[in-house]
Amino acid sequence: MLKVENLKKSFGSFEAVKGISFEVKKGEVLGFLGPNGAGKSTTMRMITGFIPPTSGTAEICGHDILKDPVGAKSELGYLPEAAPSYRAMTVTDFLSFIAKIRGFSGAAAKAKVEEAIEKAKLTTVARQTIETLSKGYRQRTCFAQAILHDPKVLIMDEPTDGLDPNQKFVVRQMIKEMSAEKAIIISTHILEEVDAVCTRALIIARGEIKADGTPDKLRAMDPSGKLDVVFRNLTMEKEGK
Repeated sequence: MLKVENLKKSFGSFEAVKGISFEVKKGEVLGFLGPNGAGKSTTMRMITGFIPPTSGTAEICGHDILKDPVGAKSELGYLPEAAPSYRAMTVTDFLSFIAKIRGFSGAAAKAKVEEAIEKAKLTTVARQTIETLSKGYRQRTCFAQAILHDPKVLIMDEPTDGLDPNQKFVVRQMIKEMSAEKAIIISTHILEEVDAVCTRALIIARGEIKADGTPDKLRAMDPSGKLDVVFRNLTMEKEGK
């Protein structure tokens, strides 16, 4: 459902992403792991068409993000880092606006908004303005806009970063509930996310893929069997630590 082919991104002389390729199939939840500055968010932004790659491309359900951006984005849901939204709007008004942008109107738009509110567990705050919500509810509001059109591919950048344990649990449950019907990527530096929701993990450091496999396969890369040790060994190697 998602195919990434040799994505590269340079900012001047700095190579942020150095040729990343991978695929994600229906039913997979891929944890895109790496330390801060590894190139995770840059890769997500290229896949979603938010920024253009220096070279390479991504296909979403057969639609090339460069050649057919509208077709690609119609199959894609995106939860950016920091969950941006229009905070003066109520949750319902914001999602109604997103529904209109996605081409829904009338009863169809209303049904999509109500369904997204239910899936994201926002019923109790649906009439509140977004600026009055806790960080967890703001995150779930942006999650709701990402799934409103029932996309086949869902990309989430740091979806639980900064949330308390209860809020993390809720967001992870929402991801699990829809994982069977979608291809999902979660960009994160939180290793516990792998055990919580991921069927597969890809470790990136300094713009390059260092490992790709199931959580058990990654643990087997070190005698300790600990994912945090494997992560450190792969991502700190070039820094001489």
